[in-house]
Amino acid sequence: MHTVRLHVAFAAALAVASAQTPATPNRSALPLPAGVVAHRDLAYVAGGHERQKLDLFLPKDVRGPLPVIIWVHGGGWQNGSKDNVLPLRLGFIARGYAIASIGYRLTDAAIFPAQIQDVKAAIRWLRAHAREHQLDSRRFAAWGSSAGGHLVALLGTAGDVKAFDVGAQLEQSSRVQAVVDYFGPSDFVRFVETPGFASHAQPGSPESKLIGGLVLENKDKAAAASPVTYVSRTSAPFFILHGADDPTVPRNQSETLHAALVRAGATSTLQIISGAKHGGPEFSSPENIARVVAFLGQHLGRGGQTAP
Repeated sequence: MHTVRLHVAFAAALAVASAQTPATPNRSALPLPAGVVAHRDLAYVAGGHERQKLDLFLPKDVRGPLPVIIWVHGGGWQNGSKDNVLPLRLGFIARGYAIASIGYRLTDAAIFPAQIQDVKAAIRWLRAHAREHQLDSRRFAAWGSSAGGHLVALLGTAGDVKAFDVGAQLEQSSRVQAVVDYFGPSDFVRFVETPGFASHAQPGSPESKLIGGLVLENKDKAAAASPVTYVSRTSAPFFILHGADDPTVPRNQSETLHAALVRAGATSTLQIISGAKHGGPEFSSPENIARVVAFLGQHLGRGGQTAP
């Protein structure tokens, strides 16, 4: 993969940025980069839940249509918010992308498949309003970490699963053209059966809360929530990063998904980061962000043009 030069202006941010999303939003601590306009709390479900909103970030002066990075936050499907937006902090607006950060219902409000239904509804809303915001509806990439990595992996593998598309704007596609998956779960049964991760098979675990029961007692529900279930030749291209020493989501989750994609004839690149855990600065290093930039450039084409 060719090397991409990073803008010097973002070097400091790259060194300290984390791929994880904090449980408590703090917008005042995350000022907008220069030249960025934010359209916040756009409701993608009319009269819906307070979490069914998205934030859209655009260049102040845009010559669209722009390709779109859809950011999906982590937090074990029970915490986190759309306010901490990794691609925004890493300067992807300056690279010619629009960024949409998606809120979705957490497990205190609804169990699976509500979360993927929400994210897909947000994508359909973005396509329905693409002309208004100068978005290129043919070039959508999804990027997420942890639980967000799980949801973007579902976007990439379950693009045509009708049960996940409910609500309005059903004439619009909820498929994405590329996926950047940071350490997301992909096979719930294998996850909880991995030595050292047995606590995830217990009541009260994030996975149990998500599917509404114990994983090993509800294998059909666990399979329905597992991205690996839906892998096919038509799955979106994937770029997957996982820490070799992740104590929260075992690395075999990314290895399993990558292997399934390759077997099916889909496109997938897996990068295991030596010494890395569940998030941290390694995921925002210049080398790894250069890989993401090259991947998005390969599968979405060049970014849009912003006015000088």
